Amino acid sequence: MERRAEAVERLEGVTRERFLRDIYPRRKPVVLTGLELGTCTTKWTTDYLSQAEGSKEVKIHVSAVPQMDFLSKNFVYRTLPFDSFVRRAAEVKHKEYFLTEDEKYYLRSVGEDVRKVMDNFLIQVTGRKRVVLYSPRDAPYLYLSGTKSEVLDVDNPDMEKYPLFVKAKRYECVLEAGDVLFIPALWFHNVISEEFGVALNVFWKHLPAESYDKTDTYGNKDPMAASRAIQILDRALKTLEELPEEYRDFYARRMVLRIQEKAYRNDYG
Repeated sequence: MERRAEAVERLEGVTRERFLRDIYPRRKPVVLTGLELGTCTTKWTTDYLSQAEGSKEVKIHVSAVPQMDFLSKNFVYRTLPFDSFVRRAAEVKHKEYFLTEDEKYYLRSVGEDVRKVMDNFLIQVTGRKRVVLYSPRDAPYLYLSGTKSEVLDVDNPDMEKYPLFVKAKRYECVLEAGDVLFIPALWFHNVISEEFGVALNVFWKHLPAESYDKTDTYGNKDPMAASRAIQILDRALKTLEELPEEYRDFYARRMVLRIQEKAYRNDYG
């Protein structure tokens, strides 16, 4: 099915000053090219990476298909020495495997600091990947379960199951080695690696420090005001259950209208 799509803007040689002044305030993804990333784009081969981390054991995701579903968990966790993991991940067919000879591997992070609800630079050091993004304003069409979309295959979605998904505007880009993708906080993204590669994420807090939960070491939690609002909403919905269905439906719709009037931005573009 044909859906609206827009290529993510690509800008070359952007300075820090220009990014902060002209690009960052727009709160839209952009691919930055031609940045000086040092020698990593040529130096980080499989041999180099294997030697750099050695036999340190890492927990990896293993799936029989390229699209890993973090809702239904269509993968298993396995542990491998890092050097063995790198060699396997670079193979097309595996002599040694857990599920199938063409299984796919994903290592979220060598370290433990994995963050989500923040602004993010996705730095493609080696390899090539396709990234599809959706604006947080299209959340009503993404069939969210928590912070994740139930629509796993964004190229061929089940339109009987997800009929509103066609309304979500798709932004897309391909990252080559050396490209840097700016992903503003709250933007949904679907990533497919087209070949073995290494990418780095750099996260930072852009809201005032008091907006964040001080106990949230890894940046996974919603801002505190958002968490409180969701808790209040959950209590309100629980209270509505005391009413008959017809009344519950009516007052729930009134609540939705109040949220639209008071909280939605009206400059949708």
